[in-house]
Amino acid sequence: MKTATPTILTLLVSAATSGQAAPTCEPHPLRMQDGAPVTSASQWFDQRRPEVLELFRAEVYGRTPADKRARVEHITSADALDGAATRKQWDLRYGADRDAAVRVLAYLPKTRQGPAPVFVALNFQGNHTVSPDPGVRVATCWVRNNKALGVDANRATEAGRGGVAGRWPVEQIIGRGYGLVTACYGDLDPDFDDGFDNGVHGAFDGDGERRDESWGAIGAWAWGLSRILDSLEADADFDATRAAVLGHSRLGKTALWAGAQDQRFWMIISNNSGCGGAAYSRRKQGETVAVINKNFPHWFCKRFRSYGGREDALPVDQHLLLALCAPRPVYVASAQFDSWADPLGEFLSARGADAVYRLVCGDGLPAEEMPALDQPAHGRIGYHVRTGKHDLTPADWEHYLDFADLHRDTPPR
Repeated sequence: MKTATPTILTLLVSAATSGQAAPTCEPHPLRMQDGAPVTSASQWFDQRRPEVLELFRAEVYGRTPADKRARVEHITSADALDGAATRKQWDLRYGADRDAAVRVLAYLPKTRQGPAPVFVALNFQGNHTVSPDPGVRVATCWVRNNKALGVDANRATEAGRGGVAGRWPVEQIIGRGYGLVTACYGDLDPDFDDGFDNGVHGAFDGDGERRDESWGAIGAWAWGLSRILDSLEADADFDATRAAVLGHSRLGKTALWAGAQDQRFWMIISNNSGCGGAAYSRRKQGETVAVINKNFPHWFCKRFRSYGGREDALPVDQHLLLALCAPRPVYVASAQFDSWADPLGEFLSARGADAVYRLVCGDGLPAEEMPALDQPAHGRIGYHVRTGKHDLTPADWEHYLDFADLHRDTPPR
């Protein structure tokens, strides 16, 4: 293996081996709010887990409405990728407005026997950017301006087709026997501070005043992932009991929140998710609570803003978000030069969730120290730090596919 360059990896390994990786993260995962110890799996599931989930709703992400309306429309199916895959597309309509719909794209292995296990993930620039496949519809929702992808005035064009296919190695995924299901996050909530008038907020929030605990964009995107899972449960081509939710960056935060709330997800994968995702907030490294709320005030609930600069006052931290996924397999991935997402903070959260996993299923993260570059640790909790920068790469996917294979027979929760 190539010798790691000094810079950030040396600092990370030095910090991890000097004792920073070993201590229990606070708040203690196995201690109730009143200080009482949690000593059994049943106590975790019956008492501590509901308490932690409620704290995340009230203090960080906001409360997702109980309304789950979304109806499937316009299903199409065809051969794709030179006959190696079946491409399916459908809409999930969640509101009366013509644009109030999620356009879903799925690729399934053509040679599969029975329903296919799948990775479910939102994308940033539209389904047509995931693959050069000419049969994929060009996104009609809000997308971020990107000259290289032909996006101007937040509208996608044919020029973006296949433009980010490197992040979505469809052939690699279907070659391993898995399907890929994706939709553009802009179909659920445009990613700017619009006063919560558009997307699912506009459909479900009504005209009342937003409260300190009202859901933000991450909550809206997570809601959409669960509605996509609803549609997979109704389609015999998909093994909805083997649906792994995956996300990169802000959508990695989203995948964790979706998996924490919706225990139907079989596996949860967070790629370079940083602050408000997998990174331990109390470290106050990279992007902090104050910075993220200043730059993206629409992502979280209003109350989360009050913890900027006072992270130690948070009644939860991100190791507890990972612990909410137990006993289902959960994976955290970092990148060598992604200091903004705080790789050590992400590793510490994975370590911090280990105690809960050990209690409820006897397995956790098989690494007390931060692994070397590109050397994954795979237990019921998985972790790797990849060579390179903030991105989702085929190398990351290879680790995720290996992790999925490892847990293919892990019973759903």
